Amino acid sequence: MPGHKMQPLLSLFCSYGKSNFLIDHAGGSRYYSYDVRSTHHDLCPLNIMSQEIKKYSVHDGSSTTPLPVSWEECRQRGWNHLDILLVTGDYYVDHPSFGIALIGRLLESHGYRVAILSQPRFDSPHDFQLFPPPRLFCGITAGNLDSIVANYSSNGHVRNTDAYSPGGMPWRGNIQSRTERRRPDRASLVYTSLARAAFPHVPVVLGGIESSLRRFVHYDYRQDKLRCSFLTDAKADLLVYGMGEKAVAEIAERCARQQPLLGIPGTCQRFTDSELRDVFPDLEIGSSRKFLVLPGWDEIGQKPPLFLDAELALDQHGRSRSARIVLQRQQTHWVVQHPAPQPLSPVELDAVYGLPYSRRPYPAGPEIPAHLMIRDSITIVRGCSGNCSFCAITRHQGPSITSRSKGSIRRECERVTAMEDFSGTISDLGGPTANLFGTSCAIGSCKKHDCLYPKICPNLRINEQAFIDLLDEISGIPGIRHLFISSGLRMEILLQTPRLLEKILRCHLPGSLKIAPEHTDDELLSLMHKEPHDLLQRFVKKCREIGDRLGKKIELTPYIITSHPGSSVARAEQLAIDMENLGLQVKKFQDFTPTPGTLSTAMFVTGLRPDTKKPVNVARNQAERQSERRILEDHFHRRNKVLKCKRRQGR
Repeated sequence: MPGHKMQPLLSLFCSYGKSNFLIDHAGGSRYYSYDVRSTHHDLCPLNIMSQEIKKYSVHDGSSTTPLPVSWEECRQRGWNHLDILLVTGDYYVDHPSFGIALIGRLLESHGYRVAILSQPRFDSPHDFQLFPPPRLFCGITAGNLDSIVANYSSNGHVRNTDAYSPGGMPWRGNIQSRTERRRPDRASLVYTSLARAAFPHVPVVLGGIESSLRRFVHYDYRQDKLRCSFLTDAKADLLVYGMGEKAVAEIAERCARQQPLLGIPGTCQRFTDSELRDVFPDLEIGSSRKFLVLPGWDEIGQKPPLFLDAELALDQHGRSRSARIVLQRQQTHWVVQHPAPQPLSPVELDAVYGLPYSRRPYPAGPEIPAHLMIRDSITIVRGCSGNCSFCAITRHQGPSITSRSKGSIRRECERVTAMEDFSGTISDLGGPTANLFGTSCAIGSCKKHDCLYPKICPNLRINEQAFIDLLDEISGIPGIRHLFISSGLRMEILLQTPRLLEKILRCHLPGSLKIAPEHTDDELLSLMHKEPHDLLQRFVKKCREIGDRLGKKIELTPYIITSHPGSSVARAEQLAIDMENLGLQVKKFQDFTPTPGTLSTAMFVTGLRPDTKKPVNVARNQAERQSERRILEDHFHRRNKVLKCKRRQGR
């Protein structure tokens, strides 16, 4: 209710975020009421809104009108109040690949009045104040990218493009200054401050990948230092981590009922020492079967290697899907992470992607480069059990694999083909790893969730036929002339699915097959949690055998990381030789970026191996990093230019 100030105790426990409806094995949606004195183990299920999301399925004829982006549009809909305002650092694109659209549509499907505030100015709260105070909460996200990653290269250079802004331009006008950027640095913190100024009595909930990966003590490569949790720095009411669908619906429902929000799965809260004792009177500051207590801010400051210990503990906790509550002391507060919710089931994932997205930027204007890239792509799978050390997908999306149903994927493709500007090409059927689609675990699950390293787990069930059938069915939809797989593919799985590999190489390549060997040095690959170089050698040989049989030249595009902890100039030189020996052109490579939430970043910060805690070489300064990059540039890019020039002269 606008203008209503929550009582102190309620305000302590009320937080709002980005997502969470829970569905039990019988298919019913479950929400949880909470008694303030109980712990999260005492949550009582309420059967409500179990069928609401189905009413808004686009194939049932629901409107694809985008969510309103101004109060004027809200009034045109006959609204006299706003339930939820979602703020994002991206331009609003009403497409399920954009988190703000997915969460907004989900909340809309539950009957809430939701508006989007996209890329507000951040020099004053004026843009926020153009809306009335939302009745339930204000949700904050930096966008689809961490704002530091969006604004700066791995070497700290200011980026002059932003794929999530109109025309790819990161500035609002001709003045290229920090204050004129469309997206501020550490946008989650800046937007929270502005929301507080505009709506003093409205709860603020952080969500999205930036806040999710910065929810504990983390490293900021732009500032080259460790920082406290964004939850405590922003002084937000709640932080939603992970993908968020389940948490946000739970938060909205409790807010609507004026219920306290302690213990919602998939959320983090902040407490003072006294508040922590009130909430968890049985807590002893030390890890136990019920609690995981990470090294805190002061401890890490006094003993930096503890930062690696904290990241290892979080990695193991997340992959095991542990029910333990995680605590970490910041400077003045504690961050408390409640257990993650169950991953979305295939039925739930289908429902989320079946919502009535317009699949376009709104309002219409200059093209959004990120939208052009994924406009006609279809997400078919969520989660990743690869656990690459440098990647945060497992920590954010989770290690469990959820595949959409063939019927749901087909319906989305049919909606794409019905769009007036459809070119005839589905650019991708993919996800974090496309060929994890249809995989499952023979024993249900395990605590490791490490299905691909150092070799494929014998319990991983790979359903080759399911992917082949999906490709055949989608290819047969009228209007689709080309169907491509543009997402990354795991080579070790492709070697175990030869019919699928041949089918992709024959019919579904957008020019080249994207693979991610990352390097060729076995010791460095072990630090990356990647398979030995022998895998790449076997894979290249297999692809060329298939190409010879098909009478087709197979183009492979390997992705490479330079300057990863453990790398060196000598290893970069050998990498170039190894790739040349395999006849591969390295066109896609980047310097390692120490982003929050990865074990590789912990190695970068501490200079230690995660397995033995022994020192590892780290290229820290720009000169060291450029020396490795220059080897690949000289070996492939510059030499290719010389060869092309000579060919022209010869002609």
